Amino acid sequence: MAETSKAEGGRLTTHVLDTATGRPAAGLSIELYRINDDMRTHLKTTVTNADGRCDAPLLADAEFRTGEYELVFAAGDYLRRQGLRLPEPAFLDSVPIRFGMAELVHYHVPLLISPYGYSTYRGS
Repeated sequence: MAETSKAEGGRLTTHVLDTATGRPAAGLSIELYRINDDMRTHLKTTVTNADGRCDAPLLADAEFRTGEYELVFAAGDYLRRQGLRLPEPAFLDSVPIRFGMAELVHYHVPLLISPYGYSTYRGS
């Protein structure tokens, strides 16, 4: 897949909302991978803040490149810390979202989670 090497102003952000409680999912671990020919390269791991967001963009400016990526959200760990008793194995434990970024713009990939479902969309 072709990629652009540098994107002035391009950035990737995310946030996570707990739809079971109606609150931001604070303290949820997120891993970011770049996908090349079905090979995953780990770029970084971060944790959501009290607002369910990351303190800084996952990718921005010189780090930002078009291409295919994957975010993996540690939903099961987060839900267990909320005091929920999840079955073993949990219905949702790691939630992967694979997506492409084809333009040098802001991409926002939010996650809405509950113990038995999730949804995502391209946000603004």
